[in-house]
Amino acid sequence: MFRTILVPVDLAEPDMAVKAIKAAVALAENSGGALRLVNVQQLLPATYMDYAPADFDLKQQEWAQGEMKSMAAKVPLPEGRVSSVVRLGGIYPEILAEAEAWGADLIVIGSHRPAMSTYLLGSNAKTVVRHAKCSVLVVRD
Repeated sequence: MFRTILVPVDLAEPDMAVKAIKAAVALAENSGGALRLVNVQQLLPATYMDYAPADFDLKQQEWAQGEMKSMAAKVPLPEGRVSSVVRLGGIYPEILAEAEAWGADLIVIGSHRPAMSTYLLGSNAKTVVRHAKCSVLVVRD
C-alpha cells in the first residue's frame, strides 16, 4: 500500500523515533516499500553567532549525519530499502519539503500525548499533519 515512507527523527528523543520506526517498518514489510529517516537541524540564530565557532552548523550537521546512518543501519529492512538524510532549517517545513522531494506517500511521525502546552504552543507533528500532501500516521508514546 505505502511504498515510500518518511520517518522524521528527533535525535534528542530517540525513544519516540524508535516507536515510529517500528510502525513504519511493519508497513514497509507488508508493502515491500522503502523507508527514509529524516532529521532536521535548526540553524544557529544570528544573535548567537558571535558566541559559537564559525563551523558550528557544519559540525552539528556532520554529527547528525553520523547518528542517522547509525540509526538507519539498525532498521531491519534490506539495505537498499533504507536511507537517511539530514536537512537544515525549520523542522516542519523541511519535513514537508523532504516528503515532497522524495515522493513520500506516507509520513510516520512520533508525538507526545496531547497536553495543555501543545494546545497553546503547537507542535511540529500537528503542523505536519495539517499541511502534508500525503497520508500521515502519528505514533503516540
